[in-house]
Amino acid sequence: MTVDTTFFLVATIVVVALIFDFTNGFHDAANAIATSVATRALSPRIALVIAAIMNFLGALLGTEVAKTIGGGIVDISPDSGTRGLVIVFGSLLGAIAWNLITWWFGLPSSSSHALIGALAGSGIAASFTVHWPVILDKVVLPMIFSPLIGFVLAYVLMRILLKVLARAAYRKTMRRFRRAQMFSASAIALGHGLQDAQKTMGVMVLALTAGGYHTAADAHIPLWVQVSAAAAISAGTYTGGWRIMKTLGQKIIDLDPARGFVAESVGAGVLYTTAFWLHAPISTTHTITCAIMGVGATKRRSAVRWGIAGNIVTAWVSTLPAAAVIAGLATWILQAVFL
Repeated sequence: MTVDTTFFLVATIVVVALIFDFTNGFHDAANAIATSVATRALSPRIALVIAAIMNFLGALLGTEVAKTIGGGIVDISPDSGTRGLVIVFGSLLGAIAWNLITWWFGLPSSSSHALIGALAGSGIAASFTVHWPVILDKVVLPMIFSPLIGFVLAYVLMRILLKVLARAAYRKTMRRFRRAQMFSASAIALGHGLQDAQKTMGVMVLALTAGGYHTAADAHIPLWVQVSAAAAISAGTYTGGWRIMKTLGQKIIDLDPARGFVAESVGAGVLYTTAFWLHAPISTTHTITCAIMGVGATKRRSAVRWGIAGNIVTAWVSTLPAAAVIAGLATWILQAVFL
């Protein structure tokens, strides 16, 4: 493969990665703003502006999750050449396709797990080494436990809050929580940028590595990669994901400002912990949705529309294998074209 061809493929993959980052923004924008809009703490447009700004800032706060994606899922090195680039390209196409499918049906599936499933599927299709222990430790286990922790923490904290505020004036209290939601919504938007933009950075690093423009020994993520990924997810967030916002903010449960504040605060806490401490690429979507279900369960079991929640869980469970299959097919086609 000539230098010009390599550069063309790497540049194309970088552009497609930023498109994926953009779709991640509009697909997952609802995660950061649905509760605040549903409780009327923020207007949709103001909420989108806040979410876009905080997504941009969050994307620049760290690179550990990017390093997990860039070196921990599939064994790609500078020697991988065209085959490595085909894997990255195919995985992006698979993840974008699944994002668009779930967005169309209004299902808050995980862009993160779509990308990771797609990377694994592309790696298998190209007969590359897939690091299953890393996927188990950094993806599967956090995928299971982070939503459960979000649900339990939100439920417990909401129960405590209800007891503390049992004799407080309802309208005055809700008004205060409505104001507080500006901060909790900002916090979870920051967490979304921190988690999700880094995954795109990791994919871009994979492409640079396969093309020979980056080495595994270089632990530094180039600044232009960080800034471009931050800008793409911010722009996508501002575009907005209204279909999914309606599912999260209205269909699962009717939220009040206190419950919205607790759900957002818990979701943000889980995102920060997993990014800074575990370096695990968890799902913003799963975390905030389960936190919403947790605060909703404090009303009564019937307050949570479990049928809608079941549809969401189905989308979650199907994301990894579905994205893997689509990406595998895309990789086979790309291999026929480029190899």
